[in-house]
Amino acid sequence: MNIDLDAKTRLLAGQDMWTLPDAPELGLRSIVMSDGPIGVRGVEWSSADPSIALPSPTALAATWDVALLRRAGALLAQEARRKGVHVLLAPTVNLQRSPLGGRHFECFSEDPLLSGLLAAGYVRGVQGGGVAVTVKHFVANDFETERMTADVVVSERALRELYLRPFEIVVREAGPWGVMASYNSVNGTTMSENDLLINGVLRGEWGFDGFVVSDWFGARDTVGAARGGLDVAMPGPDTVYGPALAQAVRDGHLVEDVVDAHVRRVIDLARRTGATTDAPAPRAHEEIDGIGLARELAARSFTLLSNDGILPLARDAKIALIGGLATDARVMGGGSAQVFPAHVVSPLDGLTAAGLDVAYERGADPSVRLPAARFPLHAQARDAGGGLLGEVDLPDGELRWIGQLPAGIAFDALHTVTVEGAFVPETGGTHRLEVQGLGRFRLEVDGEVLFDGVIEPESDDVFAAFMFPPPRTVPVEVEAGREVAVRLVHTMPDGPAGPVPAVSFTLAHREPTAPEDELMERAVAAASAADVAVVVVGTSGEVESEGFDRTSLRLPGRQDELVARVAAANPRTIAVINAGSPVELPWRGDVAALLLTWFPGQEGGHALADVLLGDREPGGRLPTTWPAELADCPVSDVTPVDGVLRYDEGVFVGYPAWDRAGTEPAFAFGSGLGYTTWAYEHAGYADGELTVRVRNTGDRPGREVVQAYLAPAEPGPDRPARRLAGFAVAEAGPGEDATVVIAIPRRAAEVWADDGWRLIPGDYRLDTGHSIDDLRLSTPLAF
Repeated sequence: MNIDLDAKTRLLAGQDMWTLPDAPELGLRSIVMSDGPIGVRGVEWSSADPSIALPSPTALAATWDVALLRRAGALLAQEARRKGVHVLLAPTVNLQRSPLGGRHFECFSEDPLLSGLLAAGYVRGVQGGGVAVTVKHFVANDFETERMTADVVVSERALRELYLRPFEIVVREAGPWGVMASYNSVNGTTMSENDLLINGVLRGEWGFDGFVVSDWFGARDTVGAARGGLDVAMPGPDTVYGPALAQAVRDGHLVEDVVDAHVRRVIDLARRTGATTDAPAPRAHEEIDGIGLARELAARSFTLLSNDGILPLARDAKIALIGGLATDARVMGGGSAQVFPAHVVSPLDGLTAAGLDVAYERGADPSVRLPAARFPLHAQARDAGGGLLGEVDLPDGELRWIGQLPAGIAFDALHTVTVEGAFVPETGGTHRLEVQGLGRFRLEVDGEVLFDGVIEPESDDVFAAFMFPPPRTVPVEVEAGREVAVRLVHTMPDGPAGPVPAVSFTLAHREPTAPEDELMERAVAAASAADVAVVVVGTSGEVESEGFDRTSLRLPGRQDELVARVAAANPRTIAVINAGSPVELPWRGDVAALLLTWFPGQEGGHALADVLLGDREPGGRLPTTWPAELADCPVSDVTPVDGVLRYDEGVFVGYPAWDRAGTEPAFAFGSGLGYTTWAYEHAGYADGELTVRVRNTGDRPGREVVQAYLAPAEPGPDRPARRLAGFAVAEAGPGEDATVVIAIPRRAAEVWADDGWRLIPGDYRLDTGHSIDDLRLSTPLAF
């Protein structure tokens, strides 16, 4: 390798938050990485360069459609190419072990097979567009509490059958070019240094030939990481690689051959993604309609959990649309999954655009925080002498400069960031403005200072304090039709900047609202006067986000009361649930229909109108079990004790655990309704394949997810009663039949033993049907 040791080790360390350095002597250009998984944010954590925002991964998983996820991946590759990104930091295939996991909206499912097959489709789509993925977080990073330091103690069998399984499926079926090592340890060894799992299992057993990157700030020890198989330490420039790695070789702690192996994998990455100086011109790709696909994905993911016949709605129905989330739409989860779409279609926007007769009432909010100001704003960065360093237009009041500041702004010279703009209120009275950020701020309205002070963190959790700082709210009396000028000045703190340059705060705004009790009464009155009430409720960023786990499955605020009172006032009430993972629904039996929209992405409002009207069928099926109450969950603990989180439940996670416990959930794994009905007419097994014929017995075209579960005749106390063995999507018109073929691999009947994978011979059944609690056909077979 014709470069010296310093150049080699420099290539393995981030040069900043998102990129690796170039290496002209090797013909390598700088490799650019970006967060996903629902979009491609690029190198700026900012709305300056908008991104398409697809539905959340739990929503994508609810489609149970591998081909559809491949299309989603192809769109993300198109977005990455547009932004000059070579590596997408996605998908996440950690399991939804407990519903309290704060980041589960970014994962696919509680089931390893479903997670792995869907992720493989996603990966094929992304990499088919010439962009690398990093399948993450390898491995057992299924919680947020102490995620950077906790040690997961898990049996080898559970590790193999559950937590490693989706990674293995993706590696074997889709050949990913990257994997991200997780923060946590597994059985005593931190994952960024885990030779047994990275070099032994991932590379040795599965034949993975891509690169392994640390989670950001997840590499701790130079020699341990290099020997453990970590190729790239991110971010930079301060990492355990670079000069520290070169010195470790010079000091005799590592042989240079180890460094060379890491460098070769980075060179392979550059060649695969076209980040070389001699790369051929990129091949042409068919242009994908991102907005159209986002809308289709959302509708296909919407999961109809109950319906007394009210859906689809008549177009002339008089609708009362109720809920804070009906206007302040939450379309994605928080943290690194955040992107900045050019627009967001709220439920109110979508129903109005569809020409429906809609009367809106707020009713209740999921959060005490105000939404980001939606009037045009302009940001200016200045040095201590008042000199202008740079400026940028903002589409709303959220400013996130993390890792890389807008062009021309030097962080070490930055002293103040000023955000200013103006709005013309349609409604006079008491508006509210809010500052959400840490540090010193001065808020002025029409030249009058309304807040001038320092906002201190209220949490010891660094991520939570940064992403969800305590707000400061001020009332503002304004006149309708008269322009209001707003100016917010943030002064940078003295002292060291920390590991990553960052400026992060939000100017929020809300028009006058009535007191909570009055909002509730108005919502009930509107529901009483309407043909149909549609109530949109869900979670907020304070209870469901990266960086912390959930403490409850209850809807925040007075949303449960809102649904219960609206349903009492109008029995034709449709509850729309906007959440990334399970919530308790104590009123679920009192509403006419229950529609789960997950975090639906930027086109969620249009998709909602499509589904409510029947222009599209709700295509979703639950990828995770939804409990009636948290107390019913057989596995819920996500809190380490003395730095250790024990997965003592072994292989009994998700629906196998519910089976063993004998407790009935609110909604079972795989469940969901469409707008037609299906008969399961025949199932036959031969030569490793299950052939199933279904018939659409309704009067509308439809889509059915055919699910096959393998059940041993004698499961025994240490073996699940059944496990998903395969699935397929069937589509047919009214009265028509469709036949699907589902591969049933030998692995479905194998368990992990001390000596490796072992077939358990004997009699089995393939139970096939609509969901795990609605199985229609049983097919005997033997292994």
